Formats: sequence, structure tokens, C-alpha cells
Amino acid sequence: MKAKHRKVLQNIFETPVNSSIAWKDIEALLINLGAEISEGRGSRVRVAINGVRAVFHRPHPKKETDKGAVVSVRRLLKEAGVKPC
Repeated sequence: MKAKHRKVLQNIFETPVNSSIAWKDIEALLINLGAEISEGRGSRVRVAINGVRAVFHRPHPKKETDKGAVVSVRRLLKEAGVKPC
């Protein structure tokens, strides 16, 4: 895992929740972890990793992910067995 992906993973698991993570960095991390990402309707993105599935909305017009979405990504990663180093 590249240092940038490791940093994004640490940011996702930070307390308090970090709301300045760019969505493109989260997607890049998920792809690096082996997740399957598919486009849904509108801004929806379907993610499947290690048998766990979730649907997210790409943030717009801003590029940063809101706190609720970061918490949801954190939950997805925990259920998929992914933890920060």
C-alpha cells in the first residue's frame, strides 16, 4: 500500500471524524484494497469489498467528503476487516 493510501486510511479512522478527505482519494484507497466500484444513478457509487456492499453518493459541488459519509466508509471498512496500520 502506498503512503498516500495509508494516510487516507488513517484519516478515515481518525477521531473526531475528519471532513476534509477528498472523495477521489477514498475511491483510490478502495480500489487499492481490491474493492469493486460501479456507477449507479446520478452521483451514486456502489462499492463491494470482501463480500460487504455499500452505496455512497459522490460529494458535489465540493470535492470533500462529509462526516456522515466518512463514518459510513469507516463502517464498511471495519465490516470488511480493513484496519489502519
